[in-house]
Amino acid sequence: MHRRNFIKAGTLGIMTMQLKDLNNTFTEEQEVVQPAMFVGHGNPMNAIEDNAFSKSWAEQGKLVPVPKAILCVSAHWLTRGTRVAAIEKPPTIHDFGGFPQALFDVQYPAPGSPEMARLTKELITKTQVELDVEWGLDHGCWSVLNKMFPAADIPVYQLSIDYYQTPQYHYELAQFLKSLRKKGVMIMGSGNIVHNLGLFNMTDTAYDWAIEFDAKIKGFIEKGDHQSILDYKSLGQSATLSVPTPDHYFPLIYALGVMESTEHVRFFNEKTTAGSISMRSFVTTT
Repeated sequence: MHRRNFIKAGTLGIMTMQLKDLNNTFTEEQEVVQPAMFVGHGNPMNAIEDNAFSKSWAEQGKLVPVPKAILCVSAHWLTRGTRVAAIEKPPTIHDFGGFPQALFDVQYPAPGSPEMARLTKELITKTQVELDVEWGLDHGCWSVLNKMFPAADIPVYQLSIDYYQTPQYHYELAQFLKSLRKKGVMIMGSGNIVHNLGLFNMTDTAYDWAIEFDAKIKGFIEKGDHQSILDYKSLGQSATLSVPTPDHYFPLIYALGVMESTEHVRFFNEKTTAGSISMRSFVTTT
């Protein structure tokens, strides 16, 4: 073989190996299965405040295995149909108003993961999933990750919530995402178990009905009784007041839906505040 052809063949061989290695990054199953997590994100100000909630998020980032990517299902990306963000550089979305400029100045420049977005689309066969090249990271996502993984060096992408579907539908859809955890992807639902902004107040207190409903859901999670969580509307007045709209409740269902039956949970931020906002969060453990 001529020297020029030998060098060319060697270069092509190295490039092929590199591409295979890159592809295997997300297709091989990992020895360490990434946890699933549900985070009560609450007030956007938690993103810039040094309080008990934000400190706990930072602590969780040190306790979990470092993920290769993060898939976030946030209460703040509601669509008709299901979309998955496939953008290389997702913008930081400031989807709120009336807060200090310091909050609007926050940027979370984590890279996206178009390759994982495409894999996620392929995994979900329950419905047609569209790739979205415009959606970035909303505050349900970045306000938590800003504290949990402040270096912003882990790829992050989001899955939208079809607002017009039932809790059972979302629970079943989540089943298709389980295998991502074996590929190094941490799946995080971000919402609130109790979320009633109509009865929100500025005090560090909680209504009796909010405490009651939060405790009921905790009990069901501990027992592995996911069906009662899906049927929350049958749980009486405390449920009606705690979940007036399901947007912040749906992410909880995704976190439960990707759990294995052998897993348990470790709770953190077990507090209801501002009258009607439960910050209860959990991460799965084996």
